[in-house]
Amino acid sequence: MLNVRKIAFIGGGNMAEAIMRGLLREDVGVGICVAEISMKRRDELTAKFPNVRIVEDVAEAAAWGEVVVLAVKPQHAASVLDHLEQAVTPQKLVISIMAGITTAKIEENLAPGCRVIRSMPNTPALIGAGATAVCGGRKSSDSDLDLARQIFSLTGSAVCVDEKQMDAVTGLSGSGPAYVFTFIEALSDAGVKNGLPRDVASQLAAQTVLGAARMVVETGEHPALLKEKVTSPGGTTIAGLHVLENGGFRGVVMNGVEAACNRSRELAGK
Repeated sequence: MLNVRKIAFIGGGNMAEAIMRGLLREDVGVGICVAEISMKRRDELTAKFPNVRIVEDVAEAAAWGEVVVLAVKPQHAASVLDHLEQAVTPQKLVISIMAGITTAKIEENLAPGCRVIRSMPNTPALIGAGATAVCGGRKSSDSDLDLARQIFSLTGSAVCVDEKQMDAVTGLSGSGPAYVFTFIEALSDAGVKNGLPRDVASQLAAQTVLGAARMVVETGEHPALLKEKVTSPGGTTIAGLHVLENGGFRGVVMNGVEAACNRSRELAGK
């Protein structure tokens, strides 16, 4: 059980929905309120979550919650924080999932002494398989950080990092699902090129990536060691790996992550 009774979400988008589903799926015994400005989305959330309180006013939701989750788009941060200044007191814990918005920026726009946690979840949280990193602001405590980690653990796995590492998190796990989707698509295309029907190629490609990822997580072994176990001398796998190495596969992946990290810094105005 979480050491909190009421969680308010400011914004009712996909990521907020993913976290709510985790809370409800695990039945952790908390009340949930969502502030959403779109009437259409409020109606959708009401239909999906009949036991969740759905409101339009962000200040109303923030005043109600013990934990306030900022789940709006980063470009709306300033206007939303203006509306929350009176409702969010230092007694509440603020958790932000707004990409690129620092804890210092949020603290500047709230009452002095407010406790802020910043997080970077990713889209697989929608199916309970997300990867989230959290970091604390100046006034947040270890128990605040642990509570945030517990909440995001309900949508997958969660780790604690220093805030200076959050741009790297954004480039790696925040943007990472898109890289993996592209790799799965490429594997499927390769299967089709070599004679497999598209549905078969796509199923095999997706299951191969899923199985390989589970082996890394569940065995705890280094990926290089697991790779060696399926690479026979003079076999098919080493022939394929040789081509990937010649094409700079690992370097391209690293460059892609670095480009996303740099873009995250740019968006944050660093």
